[in-house]
Amino acid sequence: MTGTDPYEILGVSREATPDEIKSAYRRMARKHHPDVNRDDPNAEERFKEIGQAYAVLSDPEKRAHYDRFGTMEGADQPFTGGDVRFGDLFDMFFGGATRTSPTGPVEGDDIRVEATLKLEDVLEGVERTIEYRRYASCKVCDGSGAEGGSKPTRCPTCQGTGMVSAIRNTFIGSVRTTTTCTKCGGHGTFIEKPCSACRGHGLQEERTSTTIRIPPGVESGQTMHVGGHGHDGPRGGPPGDLYVVLRVQDHPRFERRGKDLATHLELSMVQAALGDQVEFEGLDSTLELEVPPGTQNGDVFTVRGAGLPPLHGGPRGVLRLRASVRIPKNLNDEQRRILIEFAKASGEEAPRHESLGGLLGGLFKKKK
Repeated sequence: MTGTDPYEILGVSREATPDEIKSAYRRMARKHHPDVNRDDPNAEERFKEIGQAYAVLSDPEKRAHYDRFGTMEGADQPFTGGDVRFGDLFDMFFGGATRTSPTGPVEGDDIRVEATLKLEDVLEGVERTIEYRRYASCKVCDGSGAEGGSKPTRCPTCQGTGMVSAIRNTFIGSVRTTTTCTKCGGHGTFIEKPCSACRGHGLQEERTSTTIRIPPGVESGQTMHVGGHGHDGPRGGPPGDLYVVLRVQDHPRFERRGKDLATHLELSMVQAALGDQVEFEGLDSTLELEVPPGTQNGDVFTVRGAGLPPLHGGPRGVLRLRASVRIPKNLNDEQRRILIEFAKASGEEAPRHESLGGLLGGLFKKKK
């Protein structure tokens, strides 16, 4: 709506009372309603403008805002009294009337299932057969819902249109309303003898399966769309679709971070101190890794191309290995002696002990 004065639109003075504003709105709405002015292409726009003006002047806060600042707060929102849309106002006046007929084939409902994958399946992709239950056209009545090969007959209530009309008196006068026929549910046809197999629904539950190709790089929670594999539509309507939600299981060794993987690389105290060349089992191959001398606990090694592929193609991610240095728990006398000598050679103060079998040995024994 533009900056047009709402008082001018409704034809009231600035001192108009709420009752006078309401009365003016009803009068203008009755005069300019689209159903009363079917030959006027601008009738609906004017009706909306009238409704927007009323939305401002019927709300004390919005009216005060306009009187003070000269702008219609919220007037550029689709009207009809606060946050209600134009269609909602029409329904309020005319009892949910609609101008369209629901007759014709009705599409079947969609189906949602889940497929569980291993992390290894994400590498190359995988074919998976999905088994699920769906409603399919009844084979006894060929989906018609009628017994013995008979055909549905035209609904006597709506005469096959699926809709019924009635004249209602409203504040703008007599208005014709059109609603869905309750006899046939809007189908336009009526089944006198329902099929005993499907009880007239035209659908029967069946167990079925379909095979899908899951591409590499998928992530947990992503959905694959398989068109036309949902429930069949009633009475010959087109089928809905199948949606397969993918769930990638957690791996016992690797943590996934997008297309990258992370895990721990266990090293002995000697390997970490002296360095070593080690082999590590990646997700799909054996990796050789050079561990430099002086590796600290928590150091991270990055192996490029050992992660997962992206969904739409491209190089694989990286594998990050976090060093986890093992400290021996149970030392024999010879090992303790060597460590004490190492500490002395490093200029460190050796741990306090009376003898190799004394206090130090007793502490280690308590940890068994």
